[in-house]
Amino acid sequence: MNSDHPELNACRDTLARLIAFDTVSERSNLAMIDNLATILEAAGARVQVHSDETGEKANLFATLGPDGDGGIVLSGHTDVVPTDDQDWATDPFEMVEKDAALYGRGTCDMKGFLAACLVMAPHFAARNLRRPLHFAFTYDEEVGCFGAQALIKTLSRQGLRPSAAIIGEPTLMRVIDGHKGSHEYTTIIEGLAGHGSAPDKGVNAVQYAARFVTHLNEIQEQLKDRAPPDRRFDPPWSTINVGALHGGIAHNVIPDTARIDWDFRPVQPGDESFVHDAVQRFCETELLPVMQQVHPAARIRTDAIGEIAGLMPTPDNAARDIVMALTAANITDSVAFGTEAVLFQEFGLSAVVCGPGSIEQAHKADEFVTLEQLSLCLDMLDKLVDHVAA
Repeated sequence: MNSDHPELNACRDTLARLIAFDTVSERSNLAMIDNLATILEAAGARVQVHSDETGEKANLFATLGPDGDGGIVLSGHTDVVPTDDQDWATDPFEMVEKDAALYGRGTCDMKGFLAACLVMAPHFAARNLRRPLHFAFTYDEEVGCFGAQALIKTLSRQGLRPSAAIIGEPTLMRVIDGHKGSHEYTTIIEGLAGHGSAPDKGVNAVQYAARFVTHLNEIQEQLKDRAPPDRRFDPPWSTINVGALHGGIAHNVIPDTARIDWDFRPVQPGDESFVHDAVQRFCETELLPVMQQVHPAARIRTDAIGEIAGLMPTPDNAARDIVMALTAANITDSVAFGTEAVLFQEFGLSAVVCGPGSIEQAHKADEFVTLEQLSLCLDMLDKLVDHVAA
């Protein structure tokens, strides 16, 4: 087991303060961003805060060391997933320590990494850095990576070009240079309301939504047969998940509207068009003709909430090489979940994913990160200090 890093207690305390900020994606993250800005400014960083159009969300971009291009970005998101309908043993927004693990919403996904960055910031500031070190903390990653997309546009407008990005999503400190894409969709089915005693006179949107979901399951089975030969993901095929189905108001009312929230995780080019074509064909040939026989105005609409491409492994990846050296890793791996890394890659940076905690704990009740994982992350950042110092 890794010995405790000297800054582990400070990291534990910082993480407790971050967990106390309820930054579920549907809520504002401004209070937490203000706190992050205060900490980084105290360490000597030059801090920029960029609000979204609503004024309720913001990205933070801070820099230590010299100005200019070629910097290394430490990146993480500030938002967390909801705790609604989850059976937590403790208050999810009050960190609890038990059996060498820290429990709370966001402990591993991914405020643990943010806390480690914050406590190590003064160590970076105390050295004569030969290249810029940036901290990029974003909003709304969990609902479409909207904050990171806005941040990339901001950097482009400013003409700033860092060269490498380390995204601290939970990987058990494994070095990840590839992941699936993440496409999120909402399908709206509009039927015709009526009395439950006369189902033939209405168009039951929930029943058609159920058929739509069944067809998504059938497409999912077909995707298994399309798995690429390299099988670098687990599972190795593109996947579909139905996250929510909403519709109806009472037992005896024919529901006129239903909503299906679903996501698609492609592993290879071609699967996206395969899924889209299959969905469109099913709606146009199987569902809509029957619906519109009763109600000509019935319709089905699918909206793209966010479409993030996969992170593609490349032969030349400076960020990967840096983190492999820092962690003494001799192999890299791929993961099924998506991250903001691909947005940095598309902007021209080398990108790698490596952070404390396990994705197995993310998005669940009683989410946790172990003290050992935080200590390993602090070790990596400690070595990064030496890497970027003159």
